[in-house]
Amino acid sequence: MDPASPFACLLIGQPTLRRKIELGVLAALDQRIAVRDHMNGMTSQETIDYLRHHLALAGRTEPLFTDDAAALIHTASRGYPRAINNLAIQALLATFIADKTIVDESAARAAVNEVIATE
Repeated sequence: MDPASPFACLLIGQPTLRRKIELGVLAALDQRIAVRDHMNGMTSQETIDYLRHHLALAGRTEPLFTDDAAALIHTASRGYPRAINNLAIQALLATFIADKTIVDESAARAAVNEVIATE
């Protein structure tokens, strides 16, 4: 690298990107990465707050997820927002299909089984 043309690059991606870069084929690139960081999943309380926040944005003021359902969604998603979103949507669908008004643990479990089966 000469001083006339410096180059800086940010690589941002999912955990699979980190695993691919660590492969022997990409060793030269791996050796040139100066700073690494990763986002940890949210805590259980942060997941509950995240769900409540999105429900509030949609206009829902009353609780929609039981504590057990939110805890299961948190555990299955490991606190990652996209996984929480996918599980919450599937849990809402399972609740609708069961003709219920609140997402309970059985709906969350159905969501987990659906999402895991399609991965």
